[in-house]
This record gives sequence, C-alpha cells and structure tokens, in this order.
Amino acid sequence: MNPKVDFYFEKAKKWQKEIRKLRTIALGCGLTEELKWGVPCYVFQKNNIVLIHVFKEYCAFLFFKGALLNDAHNILIQQTENVQAARQIRFTNIQEIIEQESILKAYIFEALEVEKAGLKIEFKKTAEFTMAEEFQKKLDEIPALKTAFEALTPGRQRAYMLHFSQPKQSKTRESRVEKYLSKILTGKGLDD
Repeated sequence: MNPKVDFYFEKAKKWQKEIRKLRTIALGCGLTEELKWGVPCYVFQKNNIVLIHVFKEYCAFLFFKGALLNDAHNILIQQTENVQAARQIRFTNIQEIIEQESILKAYIFEALEVEKAGLKIEFKKTAEFTMAEEFQKKLDEIPALKTAFEALTPGRQRAYMLHFSQPKQSKTRESRVEKYLSKILTGKGLDD
C-alpha cells in the first residue's frame, strides 16, 4: 500500500467498503499502487494496468488495455463508443466484488500478460473520425484555422472532432465550432 494513496480511501463516502476491497485485490496480484489523475492506479514495471474510480451510480475497475482482454465472463464495459482501449468492470455493492474476486484476479493476471507480451491497441487514426460538416466548412473558409488545427496534436484534434460532431442539430454543432475557434487558433486543446 502506498501511503500517498490512503487519503483516497479515507475521503470516500459512498463506496468506501467496495474500493477498499478492490484495492486489496489489486495489491494481492503483485501490482504497485500509485496515485495518477487523483485516483489509485495499479502498475507493473511503470505500465498502467488497472485503476479504481467511483461514480455516483457505481464504482469500477478500469483496465487500460481492456479491449485486448478475452472477457470470458462478458463483464467488461466500454464506457462510450469513442473509448478505444479502456474497459470497466462496474460494481454497485460489496457483495458483487466478493463473489467475483477470483474472476477479477484472473482479469488482472490476464492484463499483466497482455502487458508482458507488449501488446498494443490499434487506435483509429484521426482521419477515421467523423468531421462535422459545420467544422469542415470553417476549415475551408479560414486557412489560418486549418493550419492551426493541423498543428494540434492528434489527441486534441480528435477531441475537437468528437465534440463538434456529437450534437444532432446543425445549429448546436455550429455554435460549438464558433465557441472554440479562438482556442484552436491559439493552439489550445478543448480542455486547455
């Protein structure tokens, strides 16, 4: 146990028993506990394997390369259609975790084997993401915008593309594009 991570388990209100049990399971698999993104993360030779996180409706194990796991018990969940690598196993009570402990350990050991084998996720290329018509129109109209957008990192480009293409109504897509034009022009990402 890493003392720097203890506060996370002490401050938890709703899922305290559940996340303490998940911690015990992860540590029991020989992983090193670190604090990353403000949550407990379990690593093997500096590679992230699984983390614990909590939401209003559930707590979860999140496997960084979950898409590469076999998922023999069909319990891995893709959070959204745009999540390419990570997969969650969600819990709503301590009993679920206790009943699945041996399965959870098996998934962690499989994730370790994936890491040891050096397997990588084949991520979609930026060009494969949907470009909102409204954004494409602005890129065509404003050469400086196109240059600035192309200078962004692929991750920032994808974030904008996803954000702009999500709304169903054209009017909403247009307003999103307008709202973020200055950020793109100054080389900033969606959340910068």
